[in-house]
Amino acid sequence: MDAENQVNRADLDQLTGSAIIEFGASWCGYCQEAQSIITAALIQYPNVKHLKIEDGKGQQLGRTYSVKLWPTLVFLKDGVEIIRLVRPSDAKIITAALNKIDFS
Repeated sequence: MDAENQVNRADLDQLTGSAIIEFGASWCGYCQEAQSIITAALIQYPNVKHLKIEDGKGQQLGRTYSVKLWPTLVFLKDGVEIIRLVRPSDAKIITAALNKIDFS
């Protein structure tokens, strides 16, 4: 996961445009497996911000989104959650969710 952990909930609530927050852990097998399908889906959506958040013990941001399993993808439009996917297994599912937040 990237070092995007300096982001807080207030920052995310104020985002403009389309964004995906990916909650997970670098050691998580499900997260590692999902990377190829997440990348494949995002290639088609260059305007969507992708924030990877290292989640786990002591990390409060995931709790503010009620994240229970990894990876969890939270799709935002102008800071508002539109849809979420937990442990996505197919790029088509991610693409369908992206279509709901990116209209370009």
